[in-house]
Amino acid sequence: MDTYFLDWANLLLRWVHVITAIAWVGSSFYFVFLDNNLVRPNSPDLLEKGVDGAMWAVHGGGFYNPQKYMVAPKKIHTPLHWFYWESYSTWLSGFALFTVLYLWNAGTFLVDQSLFAWSPLAAGATAVGLLVAFWFVYDAISRIFGFRENGEVWVGGLMLIVVAFSCWLTCQLFAGRAAFLLVGAMIATAMSANVFFWIIPGQRKVVAAMTSGKSYDPTEMAIHGKRGKQRSVHNTYFTLPVLFAMLSNHYSFLYTHEMHWLILLLMMLAGALIRQFFVQRHAWHHRRAANPWPFAAAGVAIILAVVVWLRPAPVAAPMAAARPATVAEVQTILPCAVCLAMANKCK
Repeated sequence: MDTYFLDWANLLLRWVHVITAIAWVGSSFYFVFLDNNLVRPNSPDLLEKGVDGAMWAVHGGGFYNPQKYMVAPKKIHTPLHWFYWESYSTWLSGFALFTVLYLWNAGTFLVDQSLFAWSPLAAGATAVGLLVAFWFVYDAISRIFGFRENGEVWVGGLMLIVVAFSCWLTCQLFAGRAAFLLVGAMIATAMSANVFFWIIPGQRKVVAAMTSGKSYDPTEMAIHGKRGKQRSVHNTYFTLPVLFAMLSNHYSFLYTHEMHWLILLLMMLAGALIRQFFVQRHAWHHRRAANPWPFAAAGVAIILAVVVWLRPAPVAAPMAAARPATVAEVQTILPCAVCLAMANKCK
């Protein structure tokens, strides 16, 4: 009976997790699309209001005119909608699913005694600790290097090293399937923590300042927008690698390979490169960025290389069954009955 209810918990939590993840990824992709398609208006009334970018779109039979204000508008006339429950719900449902599937059955799904002999409790505690540790390392790198000259290049390079080490370490400690999922959970935790610790608190400070009725320096508020934008962009590059890590643990030919940590790293890198193509593509159309096709080509090339690398070795085809011999073929080998009779008389 316990297994029956655990199966229901697994199914319902997975359902909720997928729904909330779709909502979060969808809204994230949409706002990245907006940022890369908004055009600075020429209309004096929009410029006077502080509009820094605007665009027109049509969908579902209606026309939409989203506008972006640098820092904040002077006044908000309608209720303000906050985008954060998609992130929180995705992480909470994901961690609950991780608990039901892996922590509850750590001895079966987390521990592989042939890799590392430890107790289920130690394995579970280490898995949770890695979620927290990854966030602290990523956050420190983003704060220290993020706003320097070429800071995002430094952040990207260092995080590639951190993710590579995470792939290798988890594959040395945990069962292959759990290792793949755990790397995805580590990155997803950092994504949700970006929203919880930086993006939403910064936006709340800006809204509090503009609704307080007191004068404030917009330049002091601008740092919250810059940091929120930084972490939001990081999240969009994390998305496809996380999705691959979460889905790939259903395919044993990946996580049972002797170099499974490298397979995971290469496929997540391919996902990040392909996401860069889609991000840069919108800006390229407005002549604000270079042609993004090399990123897509590099990502697809990595995927094809992995596909070729992992292809099964050819198996020799079984020999075709011999057909029965005909009477004529037998007679060319065996003497006929008359010849046998004559031979016997001569003896």
